[in-house]
Amino acid sequence: MSTAAVAPARPGQVLADLLPASRVRDVALVIGGAALTGLAAQLSVPVPGSPVPVTGQTFAALLVGTTLGARRGFLSLALYALAGVAGVPWFAGGASGAAMPSFGYILGMLLASVVVGALARRGADRSMLRMAGTMLLGEAIIYAIGVPYLALATGMSASAAIAAGLTPFLIGDALKAALAMGVLPTAWKLVKR
Repeated sequence: MSTAAVAPARPGQVLADLLPASRVRDVALVIGGAALTGLAAQLSVPVPGSPVPVTGQTFAALLVGTTLGARRGFLSLALYALAGVAGVPWFAGGASGAAMPSFGYILGMLLASVVVGALARRGADRSMLRMAGTMLLGEAIIYAIGVPYLALATGMSASAAIAAGLTPFLIGDALKAALAMGVLPTAWKLVKR
């Protein structure tokens, strides 16, 4: 009998906990979460009049937090942020460094990954409605840090920062929440089978 079998789901678990437990697993998940976020950031579309592009980065960051849990999600996003600041060109559009006006969104992703990961441990990723709420809360946290940072970094007024760094992204964020509310609860249903 193989010891690498997937463990049955228990309350208080996130999807990553179903894999056989080990330090190697945790390190691989953290590195994989950072890499996924970096890859998703390359799906970047400029927004006219905004220094912030539409990317897959926020969706990946929230997915990482939800599937890995608060601690591993935070470590993944911290690795992503630190490596990008150190020069790895995996921020949106192949950028790196902390001098970008959109760096506040990356800081927001750190906090958001912790919150959505903690909520996932409480079962928020197991139903469509709670998953949608979890994703929307995560997005709100990212904007709560990213938009003020954008205003400070560019000298924009608060209303200009909202117009450039929030409003153009609302429809896409609703679509990301809808995607997550289908994918993660479905994954749990498949695991239970």
